[in-house]
Amino acid sequence: MIDWWNQFEFVFPWLLPLLVVPPLIWYWRFRKTRDQEVSLRLPSTKSIAGLSSWRSTVRPFLPILRVAALSALIIALARPRLDLSEESVTAEGIDIVLTMDLSTSMGATDFIPNRLEVAKQVAREFVSRREFDRIGLVVYAGEAYTKSPLTVDKDIIDRFIAELEMGEITDGTAIGTGLATAVNRLKDSDVASKIIILLTDGENNQGYHSPELAAELAKEFGIRVYTIGVGSGQETLMPSSPLGGGRYTFKPTRGTVDDKLLAYIAETTNGRYFRARDEEELASIYDYIDELEKTEIETTVFKRYEEQFGRFLLIGLGLLLLETVLRYTVLRTVP
Repeated sequence: MIDWWNQFEFVFPWLLPLLVVPPLIWYWRFRKTRDQEVSLRLPSTKSIAGLSSWRSTVRPFLPILRVAALSALIIALARPRLDLSEESVTAEGIDIVLTMDLSTSMGATDFIPNRLEVAKQVAREFVSRREFDRIGLVVYAGEAYTKSPLTVDKDIIDRFIAELEMGEITDGTAIGTGLATAVNRLKDSDVASKIIILLTDGENNQGYHSPELAAELAKEFGIRVYTIGVGSGQETLMPSSPLGGGRYTFKPTRGTVDDKLLAYIAETTNGRYFRARDEEELASIYDYIDELEKTEIETTVFKRYEEQFGRFLLIGLGLLLLETVLRYTVLRTVP
C-alpha cells in the first residue's frame, strides 16, 4: 500500500505559492461586483416572495469552481509525483550455532528463576536481532545432539529454545562433545564468518570428544568460538535428585566453572571467553557479541517515480469546463 503522505513530492515546489492568487482574484472580483450592485426600493417584498430558485442559490458558488480549477492547474504545473524508491538488500550473513548446556546444574537458583530459563530468554532476544543470519541450535549434557540445523527461520529457533528443559538428555557436562557437534554443523558452510556461542555452568566430565580436540577442529574449519561460563560462584540451591515430572530435590552447592578450559577454547579459535555471574552480565555478553559480529549488508536504492501532474491537469480542466458550461447554460443570467 502506497504511503501517499510521505512519498508525495513536487519537482517545482517554488510554483506552489501561486495558489494564493486564485482566491485573491475571486475576493477582488467579489468586492468589485458588490460595490456595483444596484438597489431597488420596494414598498413591500410580498410581491417577490418565493421567487428564489436553485439557480439563484447555486450561482454564487460558480466562482469557487474557477478558483478550484486554477488551483488544480497550478498544482499540475508544480509537477507532483510519488517517490516509489525500492531498496535491494544484499546481505553477507553469518552462520551461528548456539550450543547450550542442559545439565541439571543449570537449574541452580542463583539466577532468577534459574540459570537455564535466563539463558533461554537472553538467547531468544539475541536470535531476534540477527535478521540476515542462519542460526542453528545444539544442546548437550552427558551427550549432545542437534536440536536445529542452520536455518533463517527465526520463529523455529525461538520455539526450540523456548522448549528446552533439563532432563531431556543423559545428565553430565560433555563440553567437548557439544562443541564437536556444533563444529560438525558448520564445517561445510561456505560463508565468510562462522561462529559458535558455547554456554556452560560446569566442568567437562562426560563425552567421547575432548574439548581441546574439538577446539582444534573448530580452528581448522575457520570457526570462531565464544565461550560463556554461567554462575555466581557463590553457594546456591542446585538440583540434586530428580523426583519425576520435571521436579527435583535441591541442596546448597557452590558450583564451579572451568574458566581455564573455556578460555583455552576461545583463545584457540580466535574467540573470547566471558564470565556471567548474574542475569545482567549474561545479557550484556550477548549484546557485546551481537555488536562484535556484524552482518555485512549492501543496500542499493532504485529510484522510480509515478507522475501525478496529469491527474491534477484533468481535474483543473474538468472544473473549468464545468464552470463554463454552467455559467452559459442553466445558470446563465441576462445582462
